Amino acid sequence: MNVSQAINERREITSFTKEPLTKDTLEEILEAGYLAPTGNNLPSRDFILILTRSTLNDLEKTTPFMPWLKEATAAIVITGRPEISKYWLQDASISGAFIWLRATELLVGVGFGAVYHAEDPQESFKREQWVRQILCIPADRRIVAILGLGKSKNKPVKKQLPPRDDIIHYDHFSSSSTQTNPAKEKAAKSNNDSKRHL
Repeated sequence: MNVSQAINERREITSFTKEPLTKDTLEEILEAGYLAPTGNNLPSRDFILILTRSTLNDLEKTTPFMPWLKEATAAIVITGRPEISKYWLQDASISGAFIWLRATELLVGVGFGAVYHAEDPQESFKREQWVRQILCIPADRRIVAILGLGKSKNKPVKKQLPPRDDIIHYDHFSSSSTQTNPAKEKAAKSNNDSKRHL
């Protein structure tokens, strides 16, 4: 499987079999994260491989949106280092994509669980502290995400993507007639709902 095939085959997996993953497979997946680029080549992210069943079960409680961790064979926790680089979040996110694609190439399913919450500092703190206490992560690290790993029970169908012309632009930004603005739509709906109650 080449890179293009891995990109097209990638899915988020939320249901795993009990088939074990070999040490070599896990090391190859970790190596992909390690080789991912960082701003100025700084060591701005870390990876923690989780194999212990009880720890995976504890991490599942980080948010209500990671029930698949109870079935995952392993997990990789990605942390960022703001004191090392101002690009810590970008670096950690890029490494997560590298991990996901390499796992796909090795026929390993991945579930993505966001821990860092950009819009809600209190929620982010709560999530990060939960993971921090379980894994003894130093205070100077930010916990970005948990990637659950395992053999997929089934392959989800490919999601319907927005029209390509709405997303890709050439030479300058252009708005197509099919584009919608979710924020404006939400505001309009809210306005209509309020009028109904007048």
